[in-house]
Amino acid sequence: MPWTKETYPDSLKYFMAPVRNKAIEIANALLADGADEQRAIAIATSKAEEWATNRGMKIRKANAPETKK
Repeated sequence: MPWTKETYPDSLKYFMAPVRNKAIEIANALLADGADEQRAIAIATSKAEEWATNRGMKIRKANAPETKK
């Protein structure tokens, strides 16, 4: 199922909008290439975080719960 700015996986709900949108873009491209949803979400999340870090962008909202790394 392709995702949009309005409908996306719960795992992206605490991301800042530009990072979440990048993750959605990446995940949808992976789905189009035949990846399964779980793998697409995992890869897209990682790559969107990397994208934001490289640009000095804030990744998560202030009210986001702590994440495990």
